[in-house]
Amino acid sequence: MSDNYTQIGKSVPRIDALEKVTGRAMYTGDLKFPNMLVGKLLLSPHAHARIKNIDTSEAEKLPGVKAVITHKDVPPIKYGLSPARWDETIFCVDKVRFVGDKIAAVAAVDEETVYKALKLIKVDYEVLPAVFDAFEAMKEGAPQIFEEYPGNINTEINQNFGDVDKAFKEAYYVRTDRFDGQRTYQCPIEPHATIAYWEGPRVTVYSSIQSVHYLQYYLSKVLDMKMGDIRVLKTYVGGGFGGKLDPSGLDFSAVVLSKKTGRPVKMFFDREEMFFNNRGRHAQFMELTTGVTKEGKILGVHANFVMDGGAYTGLGVASAYYAGALLTVLYDFDNYKFDMLRVVTNLPPCGAQRGHGQPQPRYAFESHLDNIAEHLKIDPLEIRIINARKPGTVTVNGFKVDSYGLKEALEKAREISGWRDKKGKLPSGQGIGVGNGGFVSGAGYPIYRTDLPHSVATIKVTDDGTSAILYTGAVEIGQGSDTVLCQMAAEAMGYRYENMKIVAADTDLAAHDFGAYASRQTLMSGAAAKQAGEEVKKLILETAAEIMDVSPAELDCKEGIVFIKANPETTKTFAEVARTYFVKNGQLIGRGSYRPPKLGGAHKGSAVGTSPAYSAATQIAEVQIDQETGEVEVKEAWDVHDCGFVVNPALLHGQVHGAFYMGMGESIWEEVLFDQNGKLLNGNLAEYRLPTALDMPPVASELVDTVDPNAPWGVKEVGEGATTPTMGCISNAIYDAIGVRVKNLPLTYEKIWRAIKEK
Repeated sequence: MSDNYTQIGKSVPRIDALEKVTGRAMYTGDLKFPNMLVGKLLLSPHAHARIKNIDTSEAEKLPGVKAVITHKDVPPIKYGLSPARWDETIFCVDKVRFVGDKIAAVAAVDEETVYKALKLIKVDYEVLPAVFDAFEAMKEGAPQIFEEYPGNINTEINQNFGDVDKAFKEAYYVRTDRFDGQRTYQCPIEPHATIAYWEGPRVTVYSSIQSVHYLQYYLSKVLDMKMGDIRVLKTYVGGGFGGKLDPSGLDFSAVVLSKKTGRPVKMFFDREEMFFNNRGRHAQFMELTTGVTKEGKILGVHANFVMDGGAYTGLGVASAYYAGALLTVLYDFDNYKFDMLRVVTNLPPCGAQRGHGQPQPRYAFESHLDNIAEHLKIDPLEIRIINARKPGTVTVNGFKVDSYGLKEALEKAREISGWRDKKGKLPSGQGIGVGNGGFVSGAGYPIYRTDLPHSVATIKVTDDGTSAILYTGAVEIGQGSDTVLCQMAAEAMGYRYENMKIVAADTDLAAHDFGAYASRQTLMSGAAAKQAGEEVKKLILETAAEIMDVSPAELDCKEGIVFIKANPETTKTFAEVARTYFVKNGQLIGRGSYRPPKLGGAHKGSAVGTSPAYSAATQIAEVQIDQETGEVEVKEAWDVHDCGFVVNPALLHGQVHGAFYMGMGESIWEEVLFDQNGKLLNGNLAEYRLPTALDMPPVASELVDTVDPNAPWGVKEVGEGATTPTMGCISNAIYDAIGVRVKNLPLTYEKIWRAIKEK
């Protein structure tokens, strides 16, 4: 990490710290407007049923009710991520497809009246047979959920690179393993909420959302409005993890109800309704076959997966492609086959959850690789070093990887964890395991088909030069992006972070950006902020050169001081130079824009998984198993990350701790459960088993040095990549402790206890 930087590479305090720790931060649900109404959705009690009639007359008569809307009051336009799979409408038109599907919405003067009105809406259903299992859904005679998906197959992927069959014939050892993942949910602290109000022909929408641009785009498309007549903004967002990227029924309904009533309307999900809206992690069923040499070098891999998508597609089609696309990045092999069936069922729809389709396949592959290493009598960490991708290589499916420090991460993790002294040497019931992971540093293609740049930024220096404002459409959802982007802008300007302000995630006031997903903002939004800052600095140096009677090339600017490089004692302040510029030329403004170069191959689905830069990470976990009860205690964990140059180390280590927390929960406790009729059993934080602080082990977070040539200052991601190794390393540690492999997530105490008894 260079010592020449003054604003980046530093653990400066978060720009929003004071507001958050004092409780002054206002989230969407906290906002109030004059004459504001409360809105709620009526949700289906059935998993699969035909809608014969909806009678809203009694609800409309209830005093205090201002509007009731159904599918008859909104456009029937279907939406989703991929045009071939636009299958969702604002409200159900002909039938419902899961318990919690959207039927109608009510706006009333208060919550009590809204809930009374919802009970007065009479829906006449013809209940249909339902299916809740992906394999049952594919059987002949299974209930058909969508006409457009024969056999309930929503997405079928068949990719083949190299010659896998030949690789298996030439291999010393070929092994097949099957692992099952479970359905999980992100559980952000802040529930979804939306407020909409109209002023003339324009609507303003506050939403707890990860991309203001994506929501503006879909409101425009589905409601047939000009994007310029829609303003979307957010205040503070209490976590998203992928679950707040798809547009929700709240957003559309709030806009329509507000239009109909002429008053602001606030809508929100309670905790159980968030589980209905879901868009969390798919349950994946993963068969892996791998051929290796006697020395452990991977020759070929066949990934054969099935994914339970629930009802509707949304971002789930991208999850399906990501599940296989990124399996090629960590380890270098020349032959790869990926088959995937994403199947619709009568359960809530799944979508993007931290790591987007990849954590479960990574869990499966890391467990599978340990099984191979055991057969070959090779140390599990060593077989990963043998196969670790090198920088400056291209994956078999066409991803160019310029910087990559996986081998160095493995070696460092081995050192700091004491692996050599522990592996195979721990007492009975204790185990240590390793897992690798990584992710894209931003998707190489936009979230929908468009030629817009991925990120735009503008910096305005105030009239007296004492502060500067960064305008960006990037979305702060708790990860610290506002802070990091201001650090990057200040460094590029030669300014001070302490004097930076930010206006973000407002489609009227801020600059365009696709928002918070695919771990993209540090690289992509940061590239735009850096370019804008460099333009400001150029103008400052040109103005200072006139004042100081030298050429701009003789000057530099750091920490708000312009100085002559050959004589650093001769200075002007940034502020006085900026004011001079303003007097002569008007407002001092810098602009930046970023779009990735053309990336990826030409095969179907080649866009998914492309990125300007790829991170890598190694995690090692040590566990203690109570052999009488199967109880798991994760005693200690180590993470070594290759995330390029680090802008703010404190925020980076926070991301690692949070990612390990989420991965540990999904490894051992978390699972969304339903009864035989598709009704949710644990849609609350008492019965959905999130870990607590008491479950967290000490996590040592370390780094390896890489600098990616395709990124501003060589930055890469950490937010999602740090989640992907966790399930694998905990699975392998449990196997090391008890000597028997549990192959379906979560690795609960009961499953471990049974495995020990049946060993």
